[in-house]
Amino acid sequence: MSGTSADGISAVAAGFTPTDDGAPATRLLAHVTRAYSPEQRERLLAALATATPAELCRLDFEIGEWLADAANVVLSALGERRKDVRAVASHGHTFWHEPPRGTLQLGQPAVIAERTGLDVVSGFRTRDVAAGGQGAPLVAIADALLFSAAGQWRVLQNLGGIANLTVAPPRGTEDKIHAFDTGPGVAVIDGVVRALLPSLPYDVDGALAAAGRPIDGVVSELLAHEFFSRRPPKSTGRELFNAAYVAHILERCRAWNPAATLSDVVATAVALTARSIALAVRDHVEAPVGDVLLSGGGARNPALVRAIAEALAPLPVRMFSDEFFDGEAKEAVAFALLGWLHLAGRAGNVPSATGAAGSRILGCLTPA
Repeated sequence: MSGTSADGISAVAAGFTPTDDGAPATRLLAHVTRAYSPEQRERLLAALATATPAELCRLDFEIGEWLADAANVVLSALGERRKDVRAVASHGHTFWHEPPRGTLQLGQPAVIAERTGLDVVSGFRTRDVAAGGQGAPLVAIADALLFSAAGQWRVLQNLGGIANLTVAPPRGTEDKIHAFDTGPGVAVIDGVVRALLPSLPYDVDGALAAAGRPIDGVVSELLAHEFFSRRPPKSTGRELFNAAYVAHILERCRAWNPAATLSDVVATAVALTARSIALAVRDHVEAPVGDVLLSGGGARNPALVRAIAEALAPLPVRMFSDEFFDGEAKEAVAFALLGWLHLAGRAGNVPSATGAAGSRILGCLTPA
């Protein structure tokens, strides 16, 4: 998959074995992350504002090539076990997400099928949106089946370009799963950094944010946007947290504090993500949560992790990798599970999370 942070492609090989309780036993067999070149990243981000039909057509096929290349690297890592691979599950790259009107992922599955020689399951979000759902977050079923805790409720917080959480009930119980987008993850932070320091793709090791002080008045202003108070189910993307949103943050920081440093502005963007997550947990999570696990690219930013831990205190905040595997692989494993569920004829959405009219088998099959 290629996330909304547009930093690269995460590809995994995952094995699933049915069990009596319906929660498959899972094995992570291989994992690779392929960073986008500066040119690729710029194309993806610029296309949101300037893409013509011709450019969208070409980009769809080119992203398919990029995804197929990453899949083939993982397949090579499997060696002789490549022959056991049933299919490729491709999330693609979300170009536009605007439920209930629609959702659009790029990364042509026919290209992936041709380049890998395998069946491809893709287009996971569209069926849920067609059924009246948000089409997101779709990782909720994996969070509940694979990563829930015994004897307690757990929040699994993903920090991609957009941040989303799943409230997973204690393992083995029949309680409802809840999940929704909390707002920006690293998309706004990265956008602020690139606007102020074009030579940097993101705040390396959170060093800029750590050297600054957030402008609390700006954060409070931003959190007044109706998205943050809207009750779930809800989802969002770069149609809201885009370049214009970043420009607005820069303007408001200058207005509130003309002497604000570059680091202060980056720290303000970090505080927005952290406080929006805390706000979501406080206002929209009713379950007695025992802990919070962080995953995704933003979990590599120490300044963001510290800010989230402070905002959520006294809730314990830990890394997903402390209990499972590399958090960078988590969402790709979740979409591999959705592909496995499609092939098994099992529903992949969680209506209590997305708001869909009912359970649906997600995705479409492109034969090898």
